[in-house]
Amino acid sequence: MKVIAFNGSPREEGNTRYLLNTVREELEGAGIAMEIVQLGGKRFQGCIACGKCFELKNHRCIIQGDIINDCIDGMREADGIILGSPTYFGDLTPELKCLIDRAGMVAKANGDMLKRKAGAAVASVRRTGALHVLDSITHFFTIGQMIVVGSSYWNMGIGLGPGAIQDDSEGIETMKTLGRNMAWLLSKIA
Repeated sequence: MKVIAFNGSPREEGNTRYLLNTVREELEGAGIAMEIVQLGGKRFQGCIACGKCFELKNHRCIIQGDIINDCIDGMREADGIILGSPTYFGDLTPELKCLIDRAGMVAKANGDMLKRKAGAAVASVRRTGALHVLDSITHFFTIGQMIVVGSSYWNMGIGLGPGAIQDDSEGIETMKTLGRNMAWLLSKIA
């Protein structure tokens, strides 16, 4: 079994990555591999609503020259998908939104190709707004007929500067529980 996670933060080693690594430790402890793909810092564009994915039905976005088709391939091959984002002005990062829009359209165009995969949202936040981030990500999972994985609290951690999230013991425990819950779910749907 394999999980693919996408870090929507422009800080490759920031708080969102720390949360994703915490989930990864639990998954790998259960024998499940997890890859983290860094979105922040890469150049790509959003969906242009051309409809070619519905016409071609080839599991690809027509836009070439960026990492999004590789990300879509990774989603198709994985048993579980985790989308992580810091909270920027009460919402997810534009990089993660771009992935959601393009992967979501390609998935819909190809018979909801991600359905029944496990999906989990992860958010890092300074103070507030993380629930909106989690909600935005979860919409991608539910419209794609995926199974949403929860935890003992909302899947978020609180911290301001890089590394500050490590002081949020409840957030870290939430990520550990999320990892265990995803491992359990994957064993049930395998």
